[in-house]
Amino acid sequence: MDRAAVLNLLRVKAVELLDLEADQIQEGVSFKTDLDVDSLALVEYTMALEDELDISLPEEEVANLQSVGSFVDLIVSKTEAAA
Repeated sequence: MDRAAVLNLLRVKAVELLDLEADQIQEGVSFKTDLDVDSLALVEYTMALEDELDISLPEEEVANLQSVGSFVDLIVSKTEAAA
């Protein structure tokens, strides 16, 4: 899955699950700091992405992500490893 497809999926799921607007999801934005997404909501969001993509995103790795772009990087690497 390429970066653009992953970013689009993150936007779709953010609208569905986090009550955010799609244009708020940009690579340099932080879920926690810039978008004020709490840790429980981020866990639920991550679980939905895992189900959608049939991959595992370890909670420790997700907790250390600094930006949407780093989340994209993680998902791209996990989807490539699963392919």
